[in-house]
Amino acid sequence: MPALKLVQSETETGPTVATASVSVIVPVYNESGKVNEVVNRLLPLDCVSEVLVIDDGSSDGGVSAAADPSGDRLRVFRHEQNRGKGAAIRTGLANCRGDIVVIQDADLEYAPEEIPRLVEPLLRLEADVVYGTRFGLGDRQQTPRERYLANWLLTWLSNRFTGLSLTDMETGHKAFRRESIDEMKLCEDRFGFEPELTARLAKLGCRIAELPVSYTPRSYAEGKKIGVRDGLRALWCIVRYRYWN
Repeated sequence: MPALKLVQSETETGPTVATASVSVIVPVYNESGKVNEVVNRLLPLDCVSEVLVIDDGSSDGGVSAAADPSGDRLRVFRHEQNRGKGAAIRTGLANCRGDIVVIQDADLEYAPEEIPRLVEPLLRLEADVVYGTRFGLGDRQQTPRERYLANWLLTWLSNRFTGLSLTDMETGHKAFRRESIDEMKLCEDRFGFEPELTARLAKLGCRIAELPVSYTPRSYAEGKKIGVRDGLRALWCIVRYRYWN
């Protein structure tokens, strides 16, 4: 797999350098109209070592991901039944080979081309985890008001319980050093994955950085899946994973 330069430490003669491979996990549920485009935009990125597409029991004809000309940089896994985004990400984590892991949603609300920016602080050893915030510059980026307020509330509550100062805990664009999560026993199957992961990272004392990313929200008519049930579950997860494992 291709690898990136990783600055390990500074010495009197300059930085010592190793390499780091980057795995991108793409959870997919009924996104057959977009997943090919996501893959075709990920594979040309020099920083991407491999792409793992996790088809989470799609019922829209399945995933026909684009062919990988290199032969081994694209791998597709399938759940026979829909289990949720968190379960799909766990499957990706169990099978990825990279030193750095990036989560990329298949709906193209987040641009794959911004992944090189997300991994840069990890390569420079300035952070253990990077969250791509949609609101870091005070820009709602056309996010519907009710969704923006829900995200703000969940992030605010998460910060109160974790002691972090995030602006977008629920972001779907996250990058982390593999060792930051290797020992975690992640449990949440659906969108509770986001507050669970954040709480566990905070408990471990991981250095979490945020970088602004572009965001193109879509409506429920266009396939948006998160709903009120998931918001209530997120509230429970914020409390649960602060006090219990």
